[in-house]
Amino acid sequence: MAISLTTETIRTAPKVLLHDHLDGGLRPSTVVELAEQAGYTALPSDDAAELGQWFRAAADSGSLERYLETFAHTVAVMQTPGALRRVAAECAQDLADDGVVYAEVRFAPEQHTEGDLYLEDVVEAVLAGFAEGSAAAGGTIRTGCLLTAMRHAARSREIAELAVRYRDSGVVGFDIAGAEAGFPPTRHLDAFEYVRQQNAHFTIHAGEAFGLPSIWEALQWCGADRLGHGVRIVDDIAVSAEGPAKIGRLAAYVRDKRIPLELCPSSNVQTGAAPSIAAHPFGLLAELRFRVTVNTDNRLMSGCTMSSEMAELVDAFGYGWSDLQRFTINAMKSAFLPFDERLALIDDVIKPGFVALVG
Repeated sequence: MAISLTTETIRTAPKVLLHDHLDGGLRPSTVVELAEQAGYTALPSDDAAELGQWFRAAADSGSLERYLETFAHTVAVMQTPGALRRVAAECAQDLADDGVVYAEVRFAPEQHTEGDLYLEDVVEAVLAGFAEGSAAAGGTIRTGCLLTAMRHAARSREIAELAVRYRDSGVVGFDIAGAEAGFPPTRHLDAFEYVRQQNAHFTIHAGEAFGLPSIWEALQWCGADRLGHGVRIVDDIAVSAEGPAKIGRLAAYVRDKRIPLELCPSSNVQTGAAPSIAAHPFGLLAELRFRVTVNTDNRLMSGCTMSSEMAELVDAFGYGWSDLQRFTINAMKSAFLPFDERLALIDDVIKPGFVALVG
């Protein structure tokens, strides 16, 4: 007999997370403590509970640009090796406590050099923190890094080279992020070409606040392995009561090529990419068998966990354990790990973990 689906029971299921920002997942209490240590006085509140509520409220604006402004506070307190290591360690522990067995967590090294840190110092501190957090969690989670370059800056090639340099130390791929409008991914073609030449992997934030042109460029010009969000691919799908959905050529390409969509439901509602969880394109895309994955994006700003995101989808679309297992395997298949390691996690961890739950 299948166990009922609740946030608590979902927490016991093995989960895979592909889209999570390190600077968007701090514990409010950690932000307060690190701010005090750094002499940072611009926090809206020095009470952890109030601060957590402020982050959530500030992110509920319906604007990606306003949403991104909240990161000024978290980035400000992540400017030393000790702070970076602590945040990464707590990230791994929090994800493990939520039942995540594999996570790819992304951050932009260039945003953590306001002090005297070099890019290499930033990466090494974060990697050390993930190792520490995984060990504290009893090795139940494996965490890889995605190094992110900012779309509006001019350091993408440098960050891409950094990602390749550390790929045998825990960095699994490259990414670009930031406001999409006015900053197309093609501005960073040299970085993507370098990553491909080095037989490495990359994802691109595309199709979140901007539509199909952003997705098309990310895939057809830049060659992205995955789409960070990609939710606006639904704009190329026509649904009517008269017959089956009509899938446009770009959407068909994404589905036919099994290009993973790193969907982040709660975050998408906050930034205006979807009106509500119930009206989120996740339901349609899953029904049409796109390679959908469930992700948190920014756990602090969205006040969410992987378990709560899955529970929201269960409530909205009536999913069962077999659906959650499918989404989890979708994510593991799409991870930037060698094939044999992905297969081992699917066969030895994920499938056995769902057996008792599916019934």
